[in-house]
Amino acid sequence: MESLRDILRGRGDLPTTRVGFRPGPPSANGGGFGPGDGSCPYCHGQRFVYPDVPPEDPAFGKAIECICARRELESDRTGRLLRYSNLGPLARLTFDTLSPLGRSPSPGNQAQFARAVEAAQQFAAAPEGWLVFAGASGAGKTHLAAAIANTCIQRGEPALFVVVPDLLDHLRATYNPNAPSSYDELFEQVREAPVLLLDDLGSHSSTPWAEEKLFQLLSHRYNAQLPTVVTVAKSLEGLNERLRTRLTDPALCKVFALEQHDDVLFEHQGALALDLLRRMTFATFDVSGMNADRNQQASLDAAYQAAQAFAQDPEGWLVLTGPVGCGKTHLAAAVANERLRRGQPVFFVVVPDFLDHLRSTFAPSSAVTYDALFERVRNAGLLILDDLGIQSSTPWAEEKLFQLINHRYNGRLPTVITTSLDRIQLAQFAPAVASRLGDPRISNVIPIEAPDFRGQAPVEAERRAPYQARPRRQGR
Repeated sequence: MESLRDILRGRGDLPTTRVGFRPGPPSANGGGFGPGDGSCPYCHGQRFVYPDVPPEDPAFGKAIECICARRELESDRTGRLLRYSNLGPLARLTFDTLSPLGRSPSPGNQAQFARAVEAAQQFAAAPEGWLVFAGASGAGKTHLAAAIANTCIQRGEPALFVVVPDLLDHLRATYNPNAPSSYDELFEQVREAPVLLLDDLGSHSSTPWAEEKLFQLLSHRYNAQLPTVVTVAKSLEGLNERLRTRLTDPALCKVFALEQHDDVLFEHQGALALDLLRRMTFATFDVSGMNADRNQQASLDAAYQAAQAFAQDPEGWLVLTGPVGCGKTHLAAAVANERLRRGQPVFFVVVPDFLDHLRSTFAPSSAVTYDALFERVRNAGLLILDDLGIQSSTPWAEEKLFQLINHRYNGRLPTVITTSLDRIQLAQFAPAVASRLGDPRISNVIPIEAPDFRGQAPVEAERRAPYQARPRRQGR
């Protein structure tokens, strides 16, 4: 790899001003050209000209480089920058060839991609801080990173584009005695690049050595606040925690979750059928309940309003309590469906089934490790815990649930929790969990007192107590 120092060295190493020079006196008016090959209308191939100035001018009779030599210098410099950039065929990926809304038909994904494009253009114009693009394959992450690099090069500034698995392979290759460059030389060149673009972080083989090298690289650039763009091949939650904390620091980084497929946006664990969950929306929720009296209908309406407000702007915790079948799960699923409509990720977990999945990860044939699954759930952007309290109460289960809830409590991570236990029952079941769920600084506890929606025949309308629900706020 050609070093940056060689690329940006002064003109002395480039054949520009004296190639083909044939000495001769200037013309009488101070201008004129020596004999040449006629390739340039100004210098005829001599690569220098005499300025057309009066004899008393200090520049009279002094040769200066021709505009064609200057253009050649810039062309050669751009060529060297392109070689240094490591873009190769990606040099064709520019902002002009980028779809401004991305490929997704989802309005939410399109809006997010447009914001990412705007941030990328601002970064390319004045590289500062970090940009992180995460999302599914084909979402446009690499195109954005390459467009930034190409813009820097067009402006005459160096930018280094590196695919993470390739970088690790190159670093490993430097241990070969016949390697053309040393490990220190290559690693130093990457970590000190004026603008670094790391593509496909997370697609590499995760070994202790690889994680150590990537941490050293990112930690150095993080501490020095060097302009950096990172594309992540999977969700940020799946990265090593030390890497993730640097990539998500709001003081330095801007993170954009680009187009994600439904199976990535909506992760689900539980026996509740997915098609049934998707039908549970705010539009299909009935605040009049099933044979509910006026007070019960009021509790349904209050829960509906709270759930819809949370779906508009998830912050803190929403805890829905009430008897089996009162509508808690429907409202929790409605929150999930509203966030998915906006292109935001949701993890929906039925608590007993989640614990079963955790136990299954200890099996040798498990396709996912315990740490990977637990990390995904506890760091989910929005987590919905359904039916807390009906799981088998064992010390192991209580410990796992406390670790999960305590982590999200300390991190103030948006969470929806449904439980059929009241405050007294929950305190008896798990006092440490009950304390966190009842903290008014983070948690909004809404009790629902309506009867079971399932398995009842509705009474005649005239026998039901009248109730006037507040106007429903529709999702924006």
